[in-house]
Amino acid sequence: MQVEKYLNDIAEREGTVHLTLIDPASQSPEEAAEIAHAATLGGTDAIVVGGSTGAGGVVLDQTLLQIKERSDKPTILFPGSASGVSRHADAVFFMSLLNSRDISFITTNQMMGAPLVYKSGIEPISMAYLVVEPGGTVGWVGDAKLIPKKKPEIAVAYALAGKYLGMHYTYLEAGSGADEPVRPEMIGAVKHALGDNKLIVGGGIRDGNTAKQCALAGADMIVTGTVLEESSNVTAKIEELVSAIKR
Repeated sequence: MQVEKYLNDIAEREGTVHLTLIDPASQSPEEAAEIAHAATLGGTDAIVVGGSTGAGGVVLDQTLLQIKERSDKPTILFPGSASGVSRHADAVFFMSLLNSRDISFITTNQMMGAPLVYKSGIEPISMAYLVVEPGGTVGWVGDAKLIPKKKPEIAVAYALAGKYLGMHYTYLEAGSGADEPVRPEMIGAVKHALGDNKLIVGGGIRDGNTAKQCALAGADMIVTGTVLEESSNVTAKIEELVSAIKR
């Protein structure tokens, strides 16, 4: 399966794509697989695996292997560093945190991870990663100069830079567990500038209404993670989110 084409086809055919984010550091591989299974039953389109800290090595490999036993959805790596690469995934968001103050999150980890991606044969999906206020853990770990939530023009400038550098996707990230998602005004402005390039939005999306607002504003893909860790019924929560963003 070519994962990027798979995601793009869903976005064109069904409306906004739903991505389930699972952090290997937040639960055991068996528990992660159970979340993935429940999310699959709820209608998620793909399983994204990774996190800002402690999401690499053996625990990442074991989490992916367990997920693949319980879900037939493609697995996509969401690496916080070069250590977040595993040959057991189907694809990797090969991303650069463009608004980081630390060059290691812009090009150094990418240089270290590229040979691993090449040797493993997993599919790289190029992505400009932009962290918006409040930013959460990823903003702190990635030493991001956070994009102010009321300054969509700054997000547009970064998104265009990523597009002109050849990146296919742009990810607007408010941070895991954010008290407010990326605002519709910023989503709409960035999507307008990106045109056919795909826009992913994540952070602070906890219910169907919020997901729908992001989708209507222009998000091609929605990522949810923290809300699933907190939910007592993952399948029902995914169904709520998916029904809100599909045509």
